[in-house]
Amino acid sequence: MSWTSSHPKPYLGLEAQGLDQMSAEEPRKVIERLAGEFVSGARPPASRPPGGRWPVSREADAMAKAYLLVSDFDQTLSFNDSGQVLGELIGARGFEEKVAGLSRTHLVHQGGELAYLLRHDPEFRGVRREHLVEVGRRIRLKPNIARLVQVLDRGIPGYSFSFYVVSAAPEAVIESALDGIVPPDRIFGSRFDWDERTGEIRSIVRVPAGYGKVAVLDELQARLQASSDHIVYVGDGSSDVHVMLHVNHRDGFTVAVSETRLVTPIARRTILADDALAVLVPVLEDVVGFDRARVRSFFAAQGMSIREWDRVRTDRLSIDGPAGEGMAVPA
Repeated sequence: MSWTSSHPKPYLGLEAQGLDQMSAEEPRKVIERLAGEFVSGARPPASRPPGGRWPVSREADAMAKAYLLVSDFDQTLSFNDSGQVLGELIGARGFEEKVAGLSRTHLVHQGGELAYLLRHDPEFRGVRREHLVEVGRRIRLKPNIARLVQVLDRGIPGYSFSFYVVSAAPEAVIESALDGIVPPDRIFGSRFDWDERTGEIRSIVRVPAGYGKVAVLDELQARLQASSDHIVYVGDGSSDVHVMLHVNHRDGFTVAVSETRLVTPIARRTILADDALAVLVPVLEDVVGFDRARVRSFFAAQGMSIREWDRVRTDRLSIDGPAGEGMAVPA
């Protein structure tokens, strides 16, 4: 960095003050003088360029507006649960009852029940990779996911959001469902080791459920060198509790897309809509800083309009006490 004559060299470093050419006693005197000037305010801690601001490179400015946005899959980007669709495909009965039973015993993290059934349940043990691919084709996706990814990437002036999917749903299901929309290297789901001879699942490699989602998120953050306060997580259910608490604790931003009792109180915002683009509303308001009018203008510029936008606060109460008695009035 070059400095003009009206702005002296920063006096941090021996060479800048000529201390490297002084006797053993002189540097101490100079340091004491500089310290005295700094405390008294006679001299600023360092010279600054015109305008009082340090020059910022384009790379640094871009990094300041770069965000990592991670989304769940089942019932966040879709209307279905992968396990239910798979059960219908192979004719397996009682999927919901089996999941409820695993939840009661706390044998697996919430969200990881399907991966457990695929490895251990007699009806689901016969599932092959082609079954999971077919399930992905049958998944009913929310509209405008491709448009959401495009807008997040380069549609918000001055901001860029790298979009990733992290879910406990089988990775093969998510890749099949989002084929041509989200690249496979941006999808992290339950991964299995397949037996090449029999075609069945030999072992479970990874299940991003519960704290497993936190591990994947930390891996992505390290890879992309994203700061903790530049992370947005979108989820819908109890399997997202751990990761939402993790993101909130580190000054990130969380969005719930359902009214699940365990998730709604944790998420910074809750948005209920059948369109994937609805996630943009809390992002534009709370991350980018748009007001409601500007959010509507942004959607209009994309050729879309927000037809209904109701903001509701709901208090859930459960009150116990004797019925039929008058309420005591405090003195």
